[in-house]
Order: sequence, then structure tokens, then C-alpha cells
Amino acid sequence: MDRLNFINPFGVRYQPDMVSGDFYTKNFAKGAAENTIILNLGPQHPSTHGVLRVIVELDGEYVIRAEPVLGYLHRMHDKMGEVKTPWQFLPNMGRVDYLHPIAWNWAHVGAVEMLAGISVPERAEYLRVISCELNRISSHLVWWGAFVMDLGGVTPILYAFEEREKINDILQIVTGSRLTMSYFRFGGVCADADDRFLKLIEQFIPYLRKRLKMYKALVTDNVILRRRLENVGPMGLDICQRYGATGPILRAAGLAKDTRRDIPYGVYSKFAFPIPSGPTDDCYGRYLVRLREIETSLLIIEQAISSLPDGPIVIPKAPKPTFKLPAGESYFAVEGARGQVAVHLVSDGGKTPYRVKLRAPGFSNLSLFAEAARGTLLADAIAILGSLDLVIPEVDR
Repeated sequence: MDRLNFINPFGVRYQPDMVSGDFYTKNFAKGAAENTIILNLGPQHPSTHGVLRVIVELDGEYVIRAEPVLGYLHRMHDKMGEVKTPWQFLPNMGRVDYLHPIAWNWAHVGAVEMLAGISVPERAEYLRVISCELNRISSHLVWWGAFVMDLGGVTPILYAFEEREKINDILQIVTGSRLTMSYFRFGGVCADADDRFLKLIEQFIPYLRKRLKMYKALVTDNVILRRRLENVGPMGLDICQRYGATGPILRAAGLAKDTRRDIPYGVYSKFAFPIPSGPTDDCYGRYLVRLREIETSLLIIEQAISSLPDGPIVIPKAPKPTFKLPAGESYFAVEGARGQVAVHLVSDGGKTPYRVKLRAPGFSNLSLFAEAARGTLLADAIAILGSLDLVIPEVDR
């Protein structure tokens, strides 16, 4: 059925111009049009994964307007970074994105190290890569389970959390935490890897590869899932670049950009790994990219474990909690699970930074939704929203 030529029960025929800006200006400048209804998704609805509110205007089952509303969780992280010392602000990073906190650890620590000229021992750099990639896999697994649950499949999230618990058992050894991890330190990391840590990782890699095959048979190749996702919510390069989308969304659109390769940091340049991209820019394409990224992370971890050097995990004269940043500015970007995570620091040489700006990929990715959901069925809009992999504390930081 061609939805753009579908006549709804009110006798309104959809035409291509109904999803254009001119149609909006003429009909919705003053609120809901005749024969449409306003529906609130959230801020408590399960499909919004937190306290995101989406105001949806519907004509029957079709979305005419979708407007994300933020502000229910705003904690002013940027301003908190300007009234705290770099040491005091470090634990905040685990609260910005609770699914991939180690990436945010790295962005903040990296920005401070760049500005202050702090070096990092090679062993610590390898441990940063290993922990960050394990954390990325954990984040993608939670997205996978929650996304399929949005579409009506309950079983996969149980598998996802089973794997996530195994990863948390590993990361807890060095981070001491299972959620809001704060493992990095200025000039290194806070704990070294022991034999148990390395052995558990070596056991986990083949285990997860075997499970990924099962996921493919159970979910990925399932005809019901494919019909719910294929050709739904296409987001080409044009819309991605207009809104500044990064990460799996941009790569699904066919552009293989990854901060780990394009702006190398840590020791990523020493590893060989593919950048998954395509094959389609719809919901199913974004689904496939993230599952392939799990395989990429396993490959990176395998290389890092096999070549892990000996040595210290932090520089001998590591900065003390009272140290001051020199005057100047720095911008440090890393590849998070949802896209490019970055911290921009400006210092005037005082006790606290003059300016802190956090670059949250989820905010840019959410910005696509209003345009991508226009003209779709409400059920498809839920699939599009889930395919963005939103973590609301990061978006509404």
C-alpha cells in the first residue's frame, strides 16, 4: 500500500507535499489541524528509554509531526565541569552515558592530558583500548535487546543481559564498578590487569562469537523482524550530514567514518580492523552495522590482549587532585557506541576550567527523528526511534 496516496477514514488523501515544510506552515503553525490528534510518547513511555518526551501529531496511524522534547533530566554537566577541578569532574563522565561510560572517561581524560602535556604509559594505553571495547560490546548488546523488545520480541533482551553480566564481571575486576565506571586517570588507569582478568576475556571472545551466530539465526534472519525494519526510516548521507549524525547511523548510510581510524588516539593505529558500513540506510541497516561492530570490537580486543606490553599503568609523577590546567584549550574526540564523543576544554590557568563543552552524539542523532518519522506509521516511528540507540542522560545532559 502506498501510504502517500492512502485515503484515511476522514477522507484526506496523502500527497507528497503533506510531508513538506510548506504543508507544516499552512496547517500546523497554530496547533493541531482538523481531524488530527496529539499523542504524547513519554516522558515515561517504555519506547523512549528514559525521560524523553515526543509530541506526535497523527492523522489516523500516520505521523504528520514528531517533536522531541528534552529537559526532564537536564543536570548541567557542562557547567558542573566549570565549577569543579578536572579531578572532581571525572566521575561525572560515568553519569553522562551509563552504557558506555569508559568512552566518556577517555574523552575527558584525553582532553586534560592534551592540554597539560601529560603522557600515558604504553601498557595503560592497551588497557584503555581493551576496557573501552568491552564496554562498547556491552552497550551494543543492551541496545540490541531493548530494540527488539520495542518491536515486540521479549526473549533477546534476556540473552543480551546474560552477556552483559559476563562483561561486567570482567570490567569490575579493574574498574570496581558495574555501571558508572571511572577507570581512567590522568596519565594512565587506576588498576592493572591480572591473570584472572585476561583469562576471562580469552574465554569470553569465542563464547560471544558462538552466541552471535545464534543471534543471527534467532533474530537477525527472522522474517518478522526483517519486515518490521527493512525500508523503514531511511536516513541517507544528506540528512545525516545536515544534522551532524555520527557513529553507526552515519556508517549505515554508507560513509565509513570512525574516529578510531580517522583521528587515531591511544594505540588504535597499531590494530587492523574493518569499519562496518552499509549495506542499507534503513532501520535494518543500522541494526546490522551495530552487530558487525561487536565483531570488530572482539577483533580489536584479541589483538590488544595478544600484544599487551609490560610496564607501569600510570606515569610516575601523575597529577595530584590539586593540579591546575595550564592556560589554553584542547579538543579530544573518541568513538563512542553512539558516535563521536568529544570534550572541549578552555582554561585560563585557574583552579577550574574556564569553559567545558561536551559533544554528545545522541543529541545530533535524535535531531534526525523529526524529519525521518514524518509520513510514517506510528509503529514504524517507534522502530526508527529505537534504531537511533538513544541514551537520554547523554542527550539531555
